[in-house]
Amino acid sequence: MVSARLVALAAFHLLVLLAMGPGEARAADGGEVRALLALGAALDPTGRLLPSWAPGRDPCAPPPSGGFDGVACDDSGAVANVSLQGKGLAGTLPPAVAGLRSLTGLYLHYNALRGGIPRELAALAALTDLYLDVNNFSGPVPPEIGAMASLQVVQLCYNQLTGSIPTQLGNLSRLTVLALQSNRLNGAIPASLGDLPLLARLDLSFNRLFGSIPVRLAQLPSLVALDVRNNSLTGSVPAELAAKLQAGFQYGNNSDLCGAGLPALRPCTPADLIDPDRPQPFSAGIAPQVRPSDGRAPSTRALAAVVVVAVALLAATGVGLLALSWRRWRRQRVAGGSPSTVSGGRCSTEAAPSAAKASSARKSASSALASLEYSNAWDPLADARGGLGLFSQDALAQSLRISTEEVESATRYFSELNLLGRRGKKAGGLAGTYRGTLRDGTSVAVKRLGKTCCRQEEADFLSGLRLLAELRHDNVVALRGFCCSRARGECFLVYDFVPNGSLSQFLDVDADNAGGGSGRVLQWSTRISIIKGIAKGIEYLHSTRTNKPALVHQNISADKVLLDYAYRPLISGCGLHKLLVDDLVFSTLKASAAMGYLAPEYTTVGRFSEKSDVYAFGVIVFQVLTGKSKVTTTHAQLPDNDVDELVDGNLQGDNYSAAEAAQLAKIGSACTSENPDQRPTMAELLQELSTV
Repeated sequence: MVSARLVALAAFHLLVLLAMGPGEARAADGGEVRALLALGAALDPTGRLLPSWAPGRDPCAPPPSGGFDGVACDDSGAVANVSLQGKGLAGTLPPAVAGLRSLTGLYLHYNALRGGIPRELAALAALTDLYLDVNNFSGPVPPEIGAMASLQVVQLCYNQLTGSIPTQLGNLSRLTVLALQSNRLNGAIPASLGDLPLLARLDLSFNRLFGSIPVRLAQLPSLVALDVRNNSLTGSVPAELAAKLQAGFQYGNNSDLCGAGLPALRPCTPADLIDPDRPQPFSAGIAPQVRPSDGRAPSTRALAAVVVVAVALLAATGVGLLALSWRRWRRQRVAGGSPSTVSGGRCSTEAAPSAAKASSARKSASSALASLEYSNAWDPLADARGGLGLFSQDALAQSLRISTEEVESATRYFSELNLLGRRGKKAGGLAGTYRGTLRDGTSVAVKRLGKTCCRQEEADFLSGLRLLAELRHDNVVALRGFCCSRARGECFLVYDFVPNGSLSQFLDVDADNAGGGSGRVLQWSTRISIIKGIAKGIEYLHSTRTNKPALVHQNISADKVLLDYAYRPLISGCGLHKLLVDDLVFSTLKASAAMGYLAPEYTTVGRFSEKSDVYAFGVIVFQVLTGKSKVTTTHAQLPDNDVDELVDGNLQGDNYSAAEAAQLAKIGSACTSENPDQRPTMAELLQELSTV
């Protein structure tokens, strides 16, 4: 009887637990509540910015009766994430944070927090993401952080941290990103950082580091980006490091570095070629062995002389390094040596969101940053129950979803320093495109769209989004992700970043003008490769070979052609008109028309076709040939023997083929025919270009 009653009681409790939503199985642990209250009191000493962090409330309960703003709990009710970035907090980070033993993410970036980073953080054994960047933290980096085995991302940049980089950080075997730039760190780069097998991005720029770059960094299997700019580094750059990372290695404003194959560095001398991972005599405090010629032990006088010499050399070396470090630091400050304008320890950014903008949701303790719900649901036509409509039911669209929080973090809250371009400041329009870096070190371009400029029918928007997601070609910029924020009233499209900018930046270059920079002049072979690549990209858009619908770009221009490190062209903006309201699409055509890309038949028929893309391609052909942004169809009327009048004057004599130039001019002429029926298709153009 008793056994049956116990079984029934257990079953009843199980049913109650199953009936509760995620995170409602139990309230937050009393110890965690006390830790949160202490944390909130220290972060916000005025008590005005975190009003929901109050005694008597359950941090994990749903609002309005409970819940702490910015706190997310896992299914068992333990605190999993604290997300308080951009809140204007001006307090300190207390040791009490160690009481949140299940914490996986601590996001306190873009505030004005001060004081030291507590060593008690080491108690957070489950922490994977530590974001304390863009604050006023001072003092050393706690070496105890090196014991936090779960850490994957450590962002401590843009603070006022001092001291050396702890060698213990080399124990973080899961670390993928270490960002320490724009602090006041000194000393050498620890060779132990070369023991991090998953490290993808290491940024140590804009500090006061001296010494050599450890060779072991070049042996990191996952490293794709290393930035050591604006330090006082000396010695030779490991050749394998430069070869492996190429453009991912940034080393500027370290005048005492040397290396082969790096144009900004001086050649190395024998004195520079010292293995930075191996202690050297004298410089490492090791006196050389002295062996007398007769094989007997050295005399006391000889040993004393050696000690005196060693001490003198050590003292001279130390004074020299300090003087060099001080001199380099003064030069950097005079030259404005910082990648951003910092005022009071804060980066210059656009207005941060208000405290009420960030909302949190329950996720498991294993949730990654990109999995957090951060007001990023599509909602222009969400129903009264807050449903997500078709968007939430589409697997492909869901696979593209990225957290607004990660987008904000990647772009440093859309800092003007990361602004790549802006197409107008009208409300609801295209707010701009920003460079960003994701947690894994991947560089991306983030396009901001006011939600009022997006198509208001979710089905139409979703159809356009699916089309963009399916576009995959070597000459088309790929879409990586999408999110929409109620808090910001904006949507974000995340693309692969293309480093060399747009083709338009390589037009109108005056090689004879020192300010123009002859390095921006495209070689003839590169120009032909660019033209062929653009043609391949447009032909892919027009084709249906990969079971995608044929797509007319509608707005091809030199601005829309981006160039990667190898000057491979990638067409951007493909299919964007499928996402935007017609009025905005029409307004973007004004610049295109002013530059001569708009096919003449558009003014009469008012619609685009594949032949209108061909017309724009023809204009680009002439731009690449002439090196000028302003071209007219009269260029096509030049006879073959006057091709010198057509080709960019920066290409002298034998630096181009007159026959190839004449053939390209003929192609451009056919593409820009007034009659669209007389223009070739892109497939025909590819055949013609194969002979160039």
